[in-house]
Amino acid sequence: MTREKERVRDYMTRDVTALPPDLTVAKAIGRITNEGHVGLPVADGETLIGFLTPKELLRHLDSKETPIREIIAPGTVVAHPDMSLGDAARILFRMGVKELPVVDDEGHMVGVISTTDVIRGHIERVTPTKMKKLRTTLEGLYDVNIEAVQKPIEIADLLPTQKRIYGDELDGRRLELMRGLAEPILVVEKEPQPLLVDGHHRVIAAREMDKETLDAYVLKLDRDIELGLERNARAAGLDTLDDVEIVEESQHPLVEVTTRFITDDWQKRRKSAFLSEIVEEEDL
Repeated sequence: MTREKERVRDYMTRDVTALPPDLTVAKAIGRITNEGHVGLPVADGETLIGFLTPKELLRHLDSKETPIREIIAPGTVVAHPDMSLGDAARILFRMGVKELPVVDDEGHMVGVISTTDVIRGHIERVTPTKMKKLRTTLEGLYDVNIEAVQKPIEIADLLPTQKRIYGDELDGRRLELMRGLAEPILVVEKEPQPLLVDGHHRVIAAREMDKETLDAYVLKLDRDIELGLERNARAAGLDTLDDVEIVEESQHPLVEVTTRFITDDWQKRRKSAFLSEIVEEEDL
C-alpha cells in the first residue's frame, strides 16, 4: 500500500467562511470574536481579495462603520490545491500565520489550509508505518498472506488487546476527535471479533462521544488462525471494551517524561508504555 505525496487539496477545509468586502469593521469584529476565528478571508463572490486579521481590526476600532475593503491590504499569501503539504507548512511557519487561503488557477478560493490540517497530515502518516510493521511480522510468524485496506470500522464489538489506558491521554484523544486530528486505528479482521491492535484511547474516547465508527487500517488474513495477541487478550480477561481499565489517578508514563527525574520505577513504566505502542513479536 503506497501513499502519494500529500497535497494541500487532501487536507484543506473546503467549507470556507469568507467575509464580504462591504461588511463593516464592527460586524467583522463580531464575526471573528463570536465564531472563534484567527482571521478570515475576504472575498467578492469566489474571488479572494485579501485576508483580515485581528491586528487590522484592532488598528481600526475607531472606524467601526468603515467597510473592511478599505482597511485590508489587497492581496495575500495563498496556497494552491496541488501544493505539497510540506511546502504549505513552510509558508505557514515562515509567515507566522495559522491559516492560508487556497486559490485555484482561476483565482477562485476553494478552501483554507491551517496549521491544524498540517498536523493532521503528519499524524495520519504515522499509522501506515505501524501497519506495515505489523503486517510483515504476522506474515513472517504465521506464514500467511495479508491484505491491508483502509476503511471505517464499527467499534462496538472490537476485542481490545490493552488492559488499561490513561485518563489524561483519553482527554487528549477526545480533543483530537473533535478537531478531526485522530489517526486511523489498527485492526486485524477476525471472527468472532475484530482484534484492536493500536488505538485503544481513540476507540474508548469515540465510544464515549457516541461515535459508532472510526477510520481504520484493517489487516485481512488469508486463513483463520489464532494470534498470540488474541490468546493473550482472552487470558487477561479482555472480552469487550468494557474490560479496559481507565487509570485516572496518575498521568500517562510518557507525559511524566517532562515532570520528574528518571527512576527505576519510571523506567519500567516508560518501557511498558512504549511496548503498548510498538507490538513485540512474542505478543503476536
